[in-house]
Parts: sequence; structure tokens; C-alpha cells
Amino acid sequence: MQKELEKQGIGIKIFDAYRPYSATLLFYEIQKDTIYVAAPWKGSRHNRGCSVDLTLVDLKTGKELKMPTSFDSFSEESWPSYNNLPRKVIGNRQTLINVMSKYGFTVYPEEWWHYDFQGWKNFDLLDIPFEALEQK
Repeated sequence: MQKELEKQGIGIKIFDAYRPYSATLLFYEIQKDTIYVAAPWKGSRHNRGCSVDLTLVDLKTGKELKMPTSFDSFSEESWPSYNNLPRKVIGNRQTLINVMSKYGFTVYPEEWWHYDFQGWKNFDLLDIPFEALEQK
């Protein structure tokens, strides 16, 4: 994906990827909302290592491209189907959707930045703390 985007002078910036199941429990305690926060009884796709939250950046400046909302916005404007936006913003979002879908990722219906890899349901929930991952 990165190599393909480089041809357009664009890069990928990752906000979040794998997260331990214990983080999902904490997020739900803070924000009891199962649209924008994973239901703890199901776990998160992030807990399976199958989701990534990301955006696009200009490779010359390192600045994020203008997107519909900030990362982790809990609003209708964050939905990939929301179109009451400037044409450039819609184009940036569509560029991200296109490249991610080309490589097997599907955008989450309420978050333009969240992508799930195909077959995520086939992976188990993980609760490996970040500290344990750093030791490997």
C-alpha cells in the first residue's frame, strides 16, 4: 500500500493497530457506546490483530491530509458514507478507502480511519500486554 501511495506523494500514518483485550475493557468503562467502542462481550477486531486505524500524510511535509474529522471523532461526519464535505476531503477519504480495499481491508461503517482485514472473525481475541510484545 505504501509503495502504491508513494507514487502520489502520499504516505500512511498509523494511529492504532493491535490492542490488548484489557484495553477494550477499559475503553468501554470510559465510553459505554458500542458503535464507536467495541463491546467487551465480543471483543475488538483490534484485539485480534486484524484492524488498523490510519490516515494519509503528505510525504514532503509529513502533515496529515485533510479528512472529514479528527481521529476518534464520535460523530456522523466520521462515517465513510457522509458526504456533506468539501470535494478534496471526500477525495482524500476515497483514496484511503480505495487503496485499503485493494489490499483486503474494509472500512468500518462509522469510522473513516478504521479498517478491518478480511477474515478477522477467524482470529482469536488476544490480551498480550504491550510490554510483553516489546520484550520479543
